[in-house]
Amino acid sequence: MSDYDALLKQYQEYKARNLSLNMERGQPADANFDLSLPILGSVDQSNYTTDDGVDIRNYPGGILGLREAREIFCEQLNVGSNEIIIGNNSSLEMMGTFFARALLRGVNGSQRGWVHDSPRLIVTVPGYDRHFLLARELGYQLVTVKMTTNGPDMDAVEQLVANDASIKGIYFVPTYSNPTGDTISQEYAQRLINVNAAAQDFTVFADDAYAVHHLDDNPLPAPNLLQIAKDSGKANRVIIFGSTSKVTFASGGLGMAGMSEENITYWSKVLSSQSIGPNKAEQWRHVLFMRNYPGGLQGLMQDHAKILKPKFDKVQEVLNRELGNQNLASWTDPRGGYFVSLDTIQPVASRVVELAKEAGLALTPTGATFTDGKDPENKNIRLAPTRPPLEEVELAMEIVACCVKLASAEVG
Repeated sequence: MSDYDALLKQYQEYKARNLSLNMERGQPADANFDLSLPILGSVDQSNYTTDDGVDIRNYPGGILGLREAREIFCEQLNVGSNEIIIGNNSSLEMMGTFFARALLRGVNGSQRGWVHDSPRLIVTVPGYDRHFLLARELGYQLVTVKMTTNGPDMDAVEQLVANDASIKGIYFVPTYSNPTGDTISQEYAQRLINVNAAAQDFTVFADDAYAVHHLDDNPLPAPNLLQIAKDSGKANRVIIFGSTSKVTFASGGLGMAGMSEENITYWSKVLSSQSIGPNKAEQWRHVLFMRNYPGGLQGLMQDHAKILKPKFDKVQEVLNRELGNQNLASWTDPRGGYFVSLDTIQPVASRVVELAKEAGLALTPTGATFTDGKDPENKNIRLAPTRPPLEEVELAMEIVACCVKLASAEVG
């Protein structure tokens, strides 16, 4: 039997099992959600008043969120408690508000709303499809740069923004980027914050969704973007977003935005025009839950890692066993985040996804990590091992490897 026939036989055996596996979206597993189940009962009829005397049933409390929540979750964004706004679920909704308001009024220091300048945003590829969708739906034009192991391709960024005032900012994931798992380096962070931009209100929009989602016990420290900006005299250039969607509950968490105190003053006035304040009951539940969790936020994230790391280790184990040293694919080995990015050597990613679907495994659609929904090289596949149980991750990755081999063999 030829190698190709053996591959085809193996693939047909997978198909015959009528499997239903899914590694398409980066969702927490039920075991991750179970860690936060006590949050559901953390507030009752006896404790609905905060330390500051705020009755969570009433309006007062402020647009910035509860002080107690700001003091806990500022750790997540690595900012001070006076440098964070705590909002409602989710960060994507908060980002939408900021981007929409920037179109109407600009950011702190703008002369006018960005809508008058046919605004463009730099985004990284491969990147997060919901970033692309959000920005485009609001009317922003997208300019792509490659995501490197050190962060956004800064040579390209510097060249793009130097003489184009319509480029108003960059929108990317700085820590454990979706999908590559790369974290911006200190050097690239310095260059980005201090980039010479034609637009005087050029802004770094950092979606730090995975800032505390480490897989290692001793993670490498990520650059502190806001501190770099303050040290560089450009404190207002950076806005950092985050949420508890993959910390507590995806459907009932807190969104947050970190920024300079001057930006806090500016944006609190903007946000106050559309809301009296965020959901204080949800914030207070999170505060009480975090206070009682062993080790607080850090302890909770270490427990998340105990669930997630074996799955990421299994991805690496199977890929190395099945595809290592075969010149068929390369892949990332992230130290945190929610994804692994695989690139086929041949332009066969769409065929791999198609074959996997026929074998009962749903993968992220080819091209989803690119702005126009099409991978120009047809090589990138985003793998999301977080939701399935460990035994399904192993089987799913064996199917992925088989499909990579089969698709590559089909093109010779």
